[in-house]
Amino acid sequence: MISGIAWDKTTENELTQMGTAAAVATSAETHTPRRISILGATGSVGCSTLDLIGRDPERYDVVALTAHNNAEQLARVAVEHNAELAVLANPDGYEDLKSALAGTGTEAAAGPDALIEAVERSVDWTMAAITGCAGLQPTLKAVEQGTCVALANKECLVSAGDLFMKAVDRAGAQLLPVDSEHSAAYQAIDPGASTAIERILLTASGGPFRTWTAEKMASATLADALNHPTWSMGRKITIDSATLMNKGLELIEAFHLFPVEANQLDVVIHPQSILHCLVEYADGSVLAQMSSPDMRTPIAYSLAWPERMWAPTERLDLAKVGSLTFEAPDKDRFPALRLAQDAMMADNGTTTVLNAANEIAVEAFLEGRIEFARIAALVADTIDAALRDGIAKPETLADVFALDDLSRGLARSLLSDKS
Repeated sequence: MISGIAWDKTTENELTQMGTAAAVATSAETHTPRRISILGATGSVGCSTLDLIGRDPERYDVVALTAHNNAEQLARVAVEHNAELAVLANPDGYEDLKSALAGTGTEAAAGPDALIEAVERSVDWTMAAITGCAGLQPTLKAVEQGTCVALANKECLVSAGDLFMKAVDRAGAQLLPVDSEHSAAYQAIDPGASTAIERILLTASGGPFRTWTAEKMASATLADALNHPTWSMGRKITIDSATLMNKGLELIEAFHLFPVEANQLDVVIHPQSILHCLVEYADGSVLAQMSSPDMRTPIAYSLAWPERMWAPTERLDLAKVGSLTFEAPDKDRFPALRLAQDAMMADNGTTTVLNAANEIAVEAFLEGRIEFARIAALVADTIDAALRDGIAKPETLADVFALDDLSRGLARSLLSDKS
């Protein structure tokens, strides 16, 4: 489900009426600036969002911008976009931020409480792009406002999918996926025929190691792993793309977002990154969404929803592309994908463990403490240790954080043992 609506319980006419009403409301407010906040404004998705907003500033009022600890960049974009408030999650950077914003009219704040206060300010649309499990609580607070939330944080659904979607339902929030694959699925799903979906296939570029042997991957350097062939992203997600864990996390997201069972979700490797998702129906029809690999396309879709806006992306020239190719993923060379699929099938809290362990493993690789091949191995070892200790599916947000903390502790302990 998505937007707090059960796909299989909503008629096509009801959805059509809802979409029409939203379009009429949007049309009536054409000259009223849309109030927006961006959580994670200095990251890749946040910067792309600000790029789009900056091209038509009269349409938007920027309310709050947040970042983790980059005070200099946060202050610069806050001034550039005339934000009401700029917040650092890390309070250590408060004085630098306050100094940089002195006399600008933009309020400075820092710390966890300030981050939540920023989320609670009245807006029409929030971009939730804080990376990692750290984004869960502020994104939930954004959802609770009952407005439109553009979701670019995978971990909300991977770590707390059922809880998160129940919160969306309770608040009546409009949830719009920003990952290119989930945005594509959202656009390709026919609400009137959602019960006829047979499969949803997410595409993956294959990352920088698509053609590498397992032996060669064992000696991959950080520079190798960060050299993504088609997408420009943050360091953590780029490493996840290299291991294919990113695609595994996206499968778990799709399980919570769309009206399918876990065994109806799969991955196909598509090196050109042109076709982002395929939705296959009972009659044999397959609907897909295509665009050049640029995150500003799905961001623009969510920013303008239910309408569409112009985006400065490269237009797709299929004759120039020449051919689109597809292949099955190799789960022996990329065990992270199998780990994620197994965790999704288990539906017992293992996805929370998976996410926490992966964050620890990727951080260790980025810091040069483990080899590339050890990332998936550490995740697998952590899951095994957690299952031996006995875990249960989280029922509350406190349960999610407790299992996340436990899993991180296990991963760090295993990391220390191996070292």
